[in-house]
Amino acid sequence: MRYLRVRVGDSAEVELDANQDDARPLRLYEGPIESILYGELGTLGTGTRLYGRVWTEGPHVVIRYYEAHPLDGDKVPLCAVARLSKGQLRKLPGSQPGIALLEFSTAGVYVVDGFR
Repeated sequence: MRYLRVRVGDSAEVELDANQDDARPLRLYEGPIESILYGELGTLGTGTRLYGRVWTEGPHVVIRYYEAHPLDGDKVPLCAVARLSKGQLRKLPGSQPGIALLEFSTAGVYVVDGFR
């Protein structure tokens, strides 16, 4: 994480699904995800791709990121999560098993020190 010049708690905005830019509602599927970073997160600039996994069980979606791919560099390890304030990533009514409908297509991405 020092290599990226990020600390635990650092954050930026992210488009959750690179394939559904600005979709409303956003439909997320259980499994791998590719997101797009808006703004800067340490040395990671706008447009950096974030790779991780989505879990859709329960009332909230969980997204964990394991890797970042800057536009001008090689993939690097990353430990981050997607979050929204208050309602977090609460699923909308009508979400089906393995699929989550979200009101917004963007969220905050926060650097963490590990997954629990």
